[in-house]
Amino acid sequence: MGRGLGARTRMSAESASASPVSGPQGRLVILSGPSCVGKSPLVRALKRFYPEVAAKLRPLVLYNSRSPRPGEQDGVDYHFRTREQVEALRPEPHHVVIDVRGDLQALDLEELSSVLRGGDALFEGNPFVGRLLQTHEALVGVRRLGIFVSPLSREEVSFLRGEASVSLPEVVHDVMRRKLLRRTRRHKGELSLKDLEDIERRAGSAYRELAEAHHFDHVIPNHDGEDSDHWDAFYYPLGDARRTLLTLVALLRGETPAGVERWDSNLATAVE
Repeated sequence: MGRGLGARTRMSAESASASPVSGPQGRLVILSGPSCVGKSPLVRALKRFYPEVAAKLRPLVLYNSRSPRPGEQDGVDYHFRTREQVEALRPEPHHVVIDVRGDLQALDLEELSSVLRGGDALFEGNPFVGRLLQTHEALVGVRRLGIFVSPLSREEVSFLRGEASVSLPEVVHDVMRRKLLRRTRRHKGELSLKDLEDIERRAGSAYRELAEAHHFDHVIPNHDGEDSDHWDAFYYPLGDARRTLLTLVALLRGETPAGVERWDSNLATAVE
């Protein structure tokens, strides 16, 4: 388990000893990446333009202590609850409670088991939760497809690492800060101090999350984050948004498209 995951993913001892998922199982598709990298518009585009592919995936809905963003729905995107309500799930043996960028999220293992008995499940969210879904002892034997969406390509990361005057963690932080600022301004207009603090927390976590990418089966480089007009301003996604969508569809169909990458463990290394 990566150092970033161990430092920022905490679960109760009771949850860690939950009963394994059993019975006929579908595949668990894990779609992860830093906040604002483009995961949510990617899933929306999949549903809109490839409904036959999306229909085979049943979303896995976690509990979350944060407030809904504009357009998010309770019970669809997350089960939105207070921090105290999510914390109260920690002693329950079939829940795993996770600290994600200061918010609490909770995974219901019984719900996941039920979803997998009916077919394929889709988790779309934070890489630390994605790693938990790859390593939790209750999910031993479950077939998985791990996909990481990265704001930088493998070549870009290698190039930046080779520049003596460049700090890769600071570049990733700045890239994601700009995306998050544009997304939040689009949703809210004027930003509050709380908005700015949330943006800094998410951007500050992005490099640690990028360091988890090598644990995933496939990495899709995508420069069109959730702040980009390329997802829905021109009817069909354009630019990297289009390439990312087509790459995801190919992976879900069992193909290995040319644009997908596999990262080595030393490409982006965890930092404190």
